[in-house]
Amino acid sequence: MSTAMVPAEAEAEILAELRRLRARVPQLSGALAGSSDGLVLAQDSAATEVEAVAALTAAALGVAQRLSDSTGQGGFRELLVRGEHGYVATYAAGDAAVLTLIAEPRVNVGRLHLEARRSSLRIAELIDDILGRRGPVRPALPPSPSA
Repeated sequence: MSTAMVPAEAEAEILAELRRLRARVPQLSGALAGSSDGLVLAQDSAATEVEAVAALTAAALGVAQRLSDSTGQGGFRELLVRGEHGYVATYAAGDAAVLTLIAEPRVNVGRLHLEARRSSLRIAELIDDILGRRGPVRPALPPSPSA
């Protein structure tokens, strides 16, 4: 599903969520919220290739969705890639957006998943507000444990 460019105040809210996520998981070197078709919605990263990462995320998302569907695992939720120098993790943020994170190799993957899933739900809510959609009420997640 295509997402139009987000209004500045919505981009600021998404960016604030990305920054809170990076504060909760200090081993993140980058965070990107993008549309499912590869547009950057907001990013908190020193990387200069954010548009390329967003486009590659959209391509990986397409493959991951097909793989999940064809193996009977249901709709796409997340994808984790482990490379020699760390991780790239992508999480569904509703139907229209994704959250992509770049993490150091020493990240606690369980903590990464926990915090990213919370943030992806928040980003999905923000995107739904932007698009004027409200889906079924999602169950509330417990508050993040204190670090």
